[in-house]
Formats: sequence, C-alpha cells, structure tokens
Amino acid sequence: MNELTTGQVAPPEKPQPRITVCAEPYWRHAKDNKLVLPYCSECEASFYYPRLWCPSCFNQDISWKQLSGKGKVYSFSVIYQSPLPSYQADLPYVLAIIELDEGPRMMANILNCDVDTVSVNMAVEVLFEERGDMKIPQFQPL
Repeated sequence: MNELTTGQVAPPEKPQPRITVCAEPYWRHAKDNKLVLPYCSECEASFYYPRLWCPSCFNQDISWKQLSGKGKVYSFSVIYQSPLPSYQADLPYVLAIIELDEGPRMMANILNCDVDTVSVNMAVEVLFEERGDMKIPQFQPL
C-alpha cells in the first residue's frame, strides 16, 4: 500500500482487465477514448464482449467499428458494500447494464451522478476512466 504525505494509507488500485488477443483492439482504442466493438459483416451488427466469431451466426469475418458511445440504462444496481477494498472510496456506486444505441449491451459503472437519480431508460454516454496505463469504458448521464 502507498502512504500519502499525511501518513494515511492510499487504497489499493482498482483491478485492470487482462487483455486477450481477441479483445486487444477494444482496449487499444479505449486508450484513445473511442468505444470500438467487433462488427459482423454477415449480421451487420456489433456485439459485446469481443470474441473471434459472431455470437449470432458464428461468422468469423469480424471487423471493428466505432460506436457513438450513447445508450440507455437497461438495468442497474446500487452497490453499498464493495467486495474489493479498491472500491471502498466509491461507495455507493452504480453497476449497470447499458444498452448501446447500436444494440449491444455491456456492463459498466455509471459515474458523475447521484446514485438516487439513476433509472431504467436513462440516457447515458461513454466516458473513459483511467486506471494505470489503461482506460476503462464507463458511462455518465447525458
């Protein structure tokens, strides 16, 4: 643990995802504040989580497409007790399923708002939380 100049102990750093070969483009573009997801040329749809084939038709002709980063809250939960010490300073926080305007759903935190104001169908947009040398896609109200 790191000691602050006041003698306080800094909380542990939040975990960083392990980057797999098929998700590398997703994380590389996130560093540039871009939400980029795999795109199936057969289904003509983006999907999440990144993988080597389309989850709908199993097509392996996958490219990457930048999305608008806009969507709405599909479902959410307010977290009052964190399972990890690195999230204690964020309590309470919102963990949500976001339905992107382009269709895919992804799990992320909703930042920059009071947890009591979050609701299903609330419009949100992506922002990128810095963690070490990575940026993690999160969302905030529009």
